[in-house]
Amino acid sequence: MAEVASGAVSVSEVFERNGQDRVGRTRVVQVLRAVPGYGPARVAALMAICGVEEKQRVGALNEQQRERLLRALIS
Repeated sequence: MAEVASGAVSVSEVFERNGQDRVGRTRVVQVLRAVPGYGPARVAALMAICGVEEKQRVGALNEQQRERLLRALIS
């Protein structure tokens, strides 16, 4: 997730790679916490609003959850 923190890879690119074993097994919370400006409280609120469980993995996100998370990150 260092790539997300550095800005080399966007969250949407990570979500697109969900078929890869390593990415698919990564928890969504880890990806979101790597985004600059998103700490534990902000990530928890974002996930709750988007209907994503705390322990959910990137590979288990459905299309609606991905879209809601990406829209929330943009705004």
